[in-house]
Amino acid sequence: MSLGHSPNKPDAAGKVTGDTNYAGDLAPDGALVAKVIFTNQPHARLLALSTDAAEAVDGVVAIVTSDHVPVNEYGLTMPDQPVLIGVGATPGGRVPHDVSRWEADHLAIVVAETQEAADAAAALIEATWEPLPIIADIDAALADGAPVLHTEHPSGTNDYHHYVIRKGDAAAAFAEAAHVVEGTYEVPYQEHAFLQTEAAIGWFDDEGRITVTTGGQWTHEDQEQIAHALGLEMDRVRVIYEAIGGAFGGKEDMSLQIVVALAATVLRDRGIHRPVKAVWSREESIVGHHKRHRGRVIARLAADAEGRILAVEATGYLDAGAYNYTSNKVLGNLHLCVGGAYEIPNAHIDSYAVYTNAVPGGAFRGFGGPQGCFVAECQMNKLAEVSGIDPVELRRRNTLRDGSIGITGTELPPGVSLPEVIDACADAADWTSPKPDPVPIAAFASLPATSATARRGRGFACAYKNIGFSFGFPERSEATIVLHGDEANAGSGDGSGEPTSAELFLAGADVGQGAHTAFVQMAAEATGLSFEQIEPTFSDTATSGDSGSASASRLSWMTGNAILGAAEEADKAWRDGERPALGHFRYTPPPTEMLDPDGAPTVPNFAYGYVAETVDLTVDVETGHIVVHDVVCAVDVGRVINPDLVVGQVEGAVIQAHGYALSENLVVADGRILNPRFSGYLIPGIGDIPEQVRSVLLEVPDPRGPFGVRGMAEMPLMPYAPAVVAALHDATGVWFDEFPLTPSRVRAKLREALVG
Repeated sequence: MSLGHSPNKPDAAGKVTGDTNYAGDLAPDGALVAKVIFTNQPHARLLALSTDAAEAVDGVVAIVTSDHVPVNEYGLTMPDQPVLIGVGATPGGRVPHDVSRWEADHLAIVVAETQEAADAAAALIEATWEPLPIIADIDAALADGAPVLHTEHPSGTNDYHHYVIRKGDAAAAFAEAAHVVEGTYEVPYQEHAFLQTEAAIGWFDDEGRITVTTGGQWTHEDQEQIAHALGLEMDRVRVIYEAIGGAFGGKEDMSLQIVVALAATVLRDRGIHRPVKAVWSREESIVGHHKRHRGRVIARLAADAEGRILAVEATGYLDAGAYNYTSNKVLGNLHLCVGGAYEIPNAHIDSYAVYTNAVPGGAFRGFGGPQGCFVAECQMNKLAEVSGIDPVELRRRNTLRDGSIGITGTELPPGVSLPEVIDACADAADWTSPKPDPVPIAAFASLPATSATARRGRGFACAYKNIGFSFGFPERSEATIVLHGDEANAGSGDGSGEPTSAELFLAGADVGQGAHTAFVQMAAEATGLSFEQIEPTFSDTATSGDSGSASASRLSWMTGNAILGAAEEADKAWRDGERPALGHFRYTPPPTEMLDPDGAPTVPNFAYGYVAETVDLTVDVETGHIVVHDVVCAVDVGRVINPDLVVGQVEGAVIQAHGYALSENLVVADGRILNPRFSGYLIPGIGDIPEQVRSVLLEVPDPRGPFGVRGMAEMPLMPYAPAVVAALHDATGVWFDEFPLTPSRVRAKLREALVG
């Protein structure tokens, strides 16, 4: 049938030739240019704003300010950010809109005939600011007497969101432990670096709906936030996604969607019926959207003489930046993952999200899991060293398995495959074989390669992560299938004959991962038709119900279940003689629960994915340069829908994790990003990535997944950094509790260890 094969992606040819349209490529007739003005103020109060000179620039059509915003607030999980910073009091007790808390807060929108006119006008906007104390980082935010950045938040503090885990008696377990390991771990920012920068077009369709064409991750959530800010009913807003050049969580939150909708509405109210288009430059994109959270975790791990975990203690902090975005949700994943994918009888864990004036943290592939996994797996590898137990064997003794009680005190969902994943990874990597000799490294092209200072190392790490939304969120996904064929018998009640084609309507976003191809394959499998007989319509709120976000490794799992339900409903209609036969289905998974504030048992997730990785590398101890030779990634996918797409996700995640672990160093000081270009923020090039990535795909069916499918797109990123650190320790004997492992950092730490 359709699953287990790799048909050509329908959009592949257009993307290769350049014929595919992304939002930034569209050029509607009569479109005006919109330019968003950043405040460039990490923390300041706006005292006055003058747009007179800007409005006088030839070609300027309108300048939009906070006075034009019906409801001046937005936020994906908490409306704590103004759409535009403005002068004066904020109505209704909402977030004060006269304070810029981030250098990329939006001050105004210039709408002009040309980009040149918009740029010229932007330079003439005059703002008068009262500087306020800059809360640069977590330490400053938590310091005694620190100003509270969000006085409207009920917490009344900068550490505004707090999770706890209280399981068993951790103090008693530490008292009787044979081994205790501890560390303070610093995890860095990461820039999403998607190929397509943010772009959007605002216009009114034939039904008078404000329509936004863009590239995001959740059409219906975009629709809801636009409607809220513009004070409209949901059905008066339409969102359409064109092709999307990458997202990784970076397009889950608002960027230009509200801006272009607001600008087009202001023009319409003035009798100007023209589309408004905005496209960010790469620098605007890097400064203007959220990042993977930086953070700090102080952790302790206790084990008995046989290496069995007795207890985990941890206190973690994530720098939420100026606004919440999804920090409260990302924090939850850090919170659950900081103990690792292991049976933990006793735990005492506190996690905090902290407001600062730095760039906001938000969704990024793994969604808090990579930060927690780094801590848990470094702790496990340290435990392996002090206990004298092989790292893989140590994990076998402690790993979660079917029937295990998770860290929140309830049994994990069925289908826990981590024991199989760990063994498959170790076997594929030939874990117990001797390491190869170090490979000569040339730190620079102008220098000869040398093996005299090269050291070889191998490391192991594993992880688990939720599939789908967590903590009581009303998770759901909708699909519609319309069966066609034998139309002559429509209304006759004759259910004979078989469909010859089907339409599929889904809102789920394809951000480059091939989701739309997988959806068609699942629809073909569910209806008994061929891949070519399915005609899909995707990512338009006017044609589809809510599919949820392209995030949380959920789309295949959730949408597949929705497709199965829609196919069943369409088949019933067909058998009843309806021509065409329509089936609509809204899939709702098993419920989840918010974490209990007192640590009582809860069910935080309805499904998980499992992964293990080995990393083989050489480090030059003189220069600090690292070359990764071999990565083995074993991941349970439940059921392979499309082998090529799955392997592509594994390789892409590993390469993205490689940059996170080794080279991507976003520099943020006093609330400002200091290296907002790829010339200073180094994502891996083709010559920098691992020499070999081997994908080991397990198919242990998820009992609740469609066709047994298990979400997997985030999992290969999670254990990579701790596996690299373990391999680096294997090569040098030195532990690294922070990254990225840039040559200068590695060299300095090795020198420090040598002197010590």
